Amino acid sequence: MENSKAQVLRAKIEELVGEYAAVALAPQPFLPGISVVPPSGKLLGAAELKNMVHASLDGWLTTGRFNAEFEKKLAAFIGVKHLITVNSGSSANLVAFSALTSPKLGDRAIRRGDEVIGVAAGFPTTVNPIIQFGAVPVFVDVDPVTHNIDATKIEAAIGPKTRAIMLAHSLGNPFNLDVVTALCKQYGLWLVEDCCDALGSTYRGQMVGTFGDIATLSFYPAHHITMGEGGAVFTNSEELKIIAESFRDWGRDCYCPPGKDNTCGKRFCWRMGDLPEGYDHKYTYSHLGYNLKITDMQAACGLAQLNKATQFIQARKDNFVFLKERLKGCEEYVHLPQATEHSDPSWFGFPITLKENCPVSRLDMLTYLDQNKVGTRLLFAGNLVRQPYMQGAHYRVSGDLANTDNVMSNTFWIGIQPSLSREMLSFSANKIGAFLGVTFD
Repeated sequence: MENSKAQVLRAKIEELVGEYAAVALAPQPFLPGISVVPPSGKLLGAAELKNMVHASLDGWLTTGRFNAEFEKKLAAFIGVKHLITVNSGSSANLVAFSALTSPKLGDRAIRRGDEVIGVAAGFPTTVNPIIQFGAVPVFVDVDPVTHNIDATKIEAAIGPKTRAIMLAHSLGNPFNLDVVTALCKQYGLWLVEDCCDALGSTYRGQMVGTFGDIATLSFYPAHHITMGEGGAVFTNSEELKIIAESFRDWGRDCYCPPGKDNTCGKRFCWRMGDLPEGYDHKYTYSHLGYNLKITDMQAACGLAQLNKATQFIQARKDNFVFLKERLKGCEEYVHLPQATEHSDPSWFGFPITLKENCPVSRLDMLTYLDQNKVGTRLLFAGNLVRQPYMQGAHYRVSGDLANTDNVMSNTFWIGIQPSLSREMLSFSANKIGAFLGVTFD
């Protein structure tokens, strides 16, 4: 506990941080054609800065009180029993997949050479843990409307070596969870939901990430809430939570939180592997693990952001509706995004795909938008199998990837993040229309 003088000083510091935030983080006027309309980015306020300063004054640095509260509140927000933080969304995918390879799972464990179904139209780190472990990704084409896996083609991809399905909800748009969960149940497959772009998205009124065995989130500045770098792994399985925690915490068998000893009550009573009886449980390792924890300062920022999550999610939905209505006049030349049936996406971005009859190329469109300060992004890797690092990698393609190639060549997305004003969204839409020769009212 801090003494009274330290508490007074801390209160003064908090007051000054609030004054600083009011000046430094005040919204700036939008100057069309001069101000950038970013596709993504963070939206911070005084609460985030105050929390981070409090965490720094604590001097604890590694995961501590802010992280414990963040994990508890985020688990409640999503509606899951167990959630652990990690240092990035990519690490979250690594930990989630690695958990399914644990020898503690016995015959249920994924082994080298086993196959995992996914898509090539997405972010590499949804697939990389599969390859790194020595399993085989099996790529299925995507639906051209939702940019998610074509649910009608999944069953044909399932073979004798298939052990799991690992998919992201593309740009926050849920994949067909009716079909995917039914197939996982029918064939006894694990389901990993990558929700890094989809915090707050629902399917049949239920939060994504709660349908599968284990799921992931990212808190990079582009995402729905941020702590700078950071991610989370969550599950309703206590068994998978303990295993995931082990992979995150150096691979150790001990599950004591930082600064704690003998949580299990038998620290010097274990006999594991070929170690001597009574070998310190804090230094007994069951998995090939890593140190992927976050700092308490990151968690402090995330905790303040979490208090705004509902507001942020609604803003993304509202901005999506506004842009789609605004861009309807362009539908002769472009495909506008469509939510998966039964879903209510918390959109990460607003994807646009040029049609065959479009009078301009994507490259020309992106160059024009860039010149006018409208930020754009591609749908990540486009088609992973065409990426340089995949040359020589072991994977399988089920059917063809025609729609995935079209995404690679003709799809891009623009921002709908909460910090974007209607003026900025209108400017983005108007520039797209102008380049296509479409005039809006």
